[in-house]
Amino acid sequence: MKLKNPFARRQEPGSTLSYASSPLLATPTPVSRSRLLLFMVGLSFLGLIGRAFYVQVYAEDFFQAQGESRMAATFELPASRGRIQDRNGQVLATSVTVPSVWAIPEEFKGGAAERQQLARVLGLTRQELDKKLDGEGRFVWLRRWVDDETASAVKGLKLAGVHLDREYSRRYPEGEASAHVVGFTNLEDKGQEGIELAFQKELQGRDGSRSVLRDRLGRVVEDRGDLVPALNGRDVQLSIDAKVQFFAYQKVREAVAEHRAKAGSVVVLDARSGEVLALANYPSFDPGTRKNLSGNQLRNRALTDVFEPGSTMKPLVIAQALESGRVRPDTIVNVAPRSISISGWSPTDVHPYGDLTVAGVLQKSSNVGTVKLAMQMPARELHEVFSGVGLGQRPGLNFPGAISGKLRPYKSWRPIEQATMSFGYGLSTSLLQLARAYTVFAHDGEVLPVSLVKRDAGEPVIGQRVFSPATARTVREMLQAAASEGGTAPKAQVLGYSVGGKSGTAHKNVEGGKGYTNKYRSWFVGLSPIKDPRIVVAVMVDEPSNGVYYGGAVAAPVFSQVVAQTLRLMNVPPDLDVQTQMVAMQAHKGAAPVLESF
Repeated sequence: MKLKNPFARRQEPGSTLSYASSPLLATPTPVSRSRLLLFMVGLSFLGLIGRAFYVQVYAEDFFQAQGESRMAATFELPASRGRIQDRNGQVLATSVTVPSVWAIPEEFKGGAAERQQLARVLGLTRQELDKKLDGEGRFVWLRRWVDDETASAVKGLKLAGVHLDREYSRRYPEGEASAHVVGFTNLEDKGQEGIELAFQKELQGRDGSRSVLRDRLGRVVEDRGDLVPALNGRDVQLSIDAKVQFFAYQKVREAVAEHRAKAGSVVVLDARSGEVLALANYPSFDPGTRKNLSGNQLRNRALTDVFEPGSTMKPLVIAQALESGRVRPDTIVNVAPRSISISGWSPTDVHPYGDLTVAGVLQKSSNVGTVKLAMQMPARELHEVFSGVGLGQRPGLNFPGAISGKLRPYKSWRPIEQATMSFGYGLSTSLLQLARAYTVFAHDGEVLPVSLVKRDAGEPVIGQRVFSPATARTVREMLQAAASEGGTAPKAQVLGYSVGGKSGTAHKNVEGGKGYTNKYRSWFVGLSPIKDPRIVVAVMVDEPSNGVYYGGAVAAPVFSQVVAQTLRLMNVPPDLDVQTQMVAMQAHKGAAPVLESF
């Protein structure tokens, strides 16, 4: 039997074509074409090898970085900003976590309807949202610090590329009352004003970080490297008493409204430690709301505004006259006929008094009597007193904006300037500086360093000696008379507590410093109780325009209210019999107060 060859070519029936005899297959391939084909294949392999060399050797760092940027990520672990507390631990500023909405524009695929929904939920206009989503970049904040209701609504939209995260936001429970002390932060949680700025390094802490690997959908696959934990900021405890601060703010706000004034400030100092218990200004602002803030609201007037202190300088001049032995409290000073000529200029008194004792000069606020005492002293001596209580110097607070005021070198003083400085013209001071100056009387002749941070209970307070304790006590008694019936500020009296102080009223300078306007600043600065002072309070009302502008009528009542409330909060026992005091006040009711001289 003959077997068929399985490899023999098969010819279809009826076909006359033989594959073996095809001229196309029988034609030999040209050698040049084979070489070209081989060259092209080899060139391709060389290109691949070159590309591999470029990627893996020459540009390895670049492609490694590109790969890591797509697969690796480092998340910031924000530190919680430290709290700001008052002296009793009450929170004045704290950080809380709140939702924020962000997006990756290239991943957002929503149409016009989805954009409109998102804009409505976020409280944005369509144009505002489009500007964010159509901009360049892989990340954009849509809205920061939203409430939980808004966050839930955004989550319910389920839009690709739109995400929620939680970040820290600052809260200020005391609001406007303590705004000028606490200050505020910006959107990046950096201090911009007040304590928030002054203690930025202590409050901010240090952010941590977490490095991870992600898949193509952005999901975390695993951690890479060590976790760096966040270090939260340190708490700062202030000397401020939140209750005293709120009450002081409330009373100065009421005084500004009552007298249709431009502004007002109150400073309360602890007379034993120099700690600032209150520093209030009006107008104020809400530190939690950063929109539409003006310079008028932001100015911490008690620290940044300077003014000629007027009659409040007279106790310092009289104290030096007593300290030097030139006079005694009962020494007679002739102040007739209401004026005295100095280099062609004549300071005058409001009323003619004739002869006054030194104590009477202070009680009646006599310009003539004060000038006569001041002109007995060398200019250097008077300058040393003013600079000794801190005038012309920064108050030593770690606080932005605190200024030094103006006190020119004594060598440049002319007689007329020495005369005017004795009753507070020709030099300038802030309200805080003025309050600090009066610690020299409250602390038995030593002026105290002031502090906005709570001092340790056992921390010694070292003051600078200016007057002897005997002189300081004598002047305190004179200040008590000035704040009583027959003095310039009987409205400064407080039921149950003895007070002493000095009112002041001064014309405001014309802008540019040449001449004076018919606008005034009114203030009162004093201390209480007299025998063992616990607080010093200074009040300033700027441009009262309701018909009354003397410090004894405008600022003294605020002083009285703040002193009464503060001493009660400090649990200081009354040192006067209320019934006896009320009888005395009724006996003098209706008597016109003495008006202080300008």
